[in-house]
Amino acid sequence: MIAASWNIVTDAAWRLASTPTPSLNIDPNDVTPGPAGFFVVALLAAAVFLLIFDMQRRIRRVNHRAEIRERLQAEVDERDRASGADDEGTATDSGIDPRPGDKPF
Repeated sequence: MIAASWNIVTDAAWRLASTPTPSLNIDPNDVTPGPAGFFVVALLAAAVFLLIFDMQRRIRRVNHRAEIRERLQAEVDERDRASGADDEGTATDSGIDPRPGDKPF
């Protein structure tokens, strides 16, 4: 009998001590971004896509220019070797006139 009454007391204590479950009294319009938030995220996504596309184009262009420079340098080196120029690094004209604004490589 003491055990039964003790179970009732502890059960009542646990029920009184437990925190109540909160109810949802939140307006969904207060916590959602709505159409304006969607458009902002969509514009950001479009801007990031365009930036990535442009960066890929620029990287391709730089790589292509570097490849062309290497080919031209290889042709100049081969021509110098064929003409009998020494390999000690003498300055020779490559025969390529730089365009205005080009930087030497």
